[in-house]
Amino acid sequence: MTESVLIAGAHGQVGQHVTELLGASDRTARAMVRDESQTDEMAELGEEPVVADLTGDVDHAVKGCDAIVFAAGSGGEDVYGVDRDGAIELIDAASAAGVDRFVMLSSMGADDPESGPEALRDYLIAKAEADEYLRNSGLDYTIVRPGELTNEPGTGEIRAGEGLELGDGAIPREDVARTLVTAIDFEPVFGETFEILSGEESIEAALEAIGSS
Repeated sequence: MTESVLIAGAHGQVGQHVTELLGASDRTARAMVRDESQTDEMAELGEEPVVADLTGDVDHAVKGCDAIVFAAGSGGEDVYGVDRDGAIELIDAASAAGVDRFVMLSSMGADDPESGPEALRDYLIAKAEADEYLRNSGLDYTIVRPGELTNEPGTGEIRAGEGLELGDGAIPREDVARTLVTAIDFEPVFGETFEILSGEESIEAALEAIGSS
């Protein structure tokens, strides 16, 4: 089992769920935040905080980690600087530090940004380019592309596939986080890119089906 996981975007809405889930596991979670003021909150969750900005140097954040979960996001303020270039910076840092496992939170619609809503187009392009960079990086990757995110309580049940589209449904952030954490050591989804929405299958069963398709 992976022992030490860096969570990029640990203070974000999905990232906080990831941090809590890893904190309740036997793994060591390193919570990466960009603001020193957020470190106490991460420490209270029992995590090891590390301050690093995706638009700057992140080499120190990845040292000693076995895996990375990228749950960071720009919130629309700097999609190319954070969602693309920041992800690429972290991928490069992982490669240099010998961190083989990388789980990417992407977005449904990133497979065809030009068909997405105009307001999301730059974001989807940024995510698509970061995803492609990860696929070509040589790392053991999994790319998870959820649909519309909600703050409803998670159910632990999803549907997953490669043909789901924006507008087909939504999914609680908590279930997205559960999927990301499950994927860390779930070899059937190593090297896979797929979409997820709320559904009726357990997360593990849905991911198992992805790996066997």
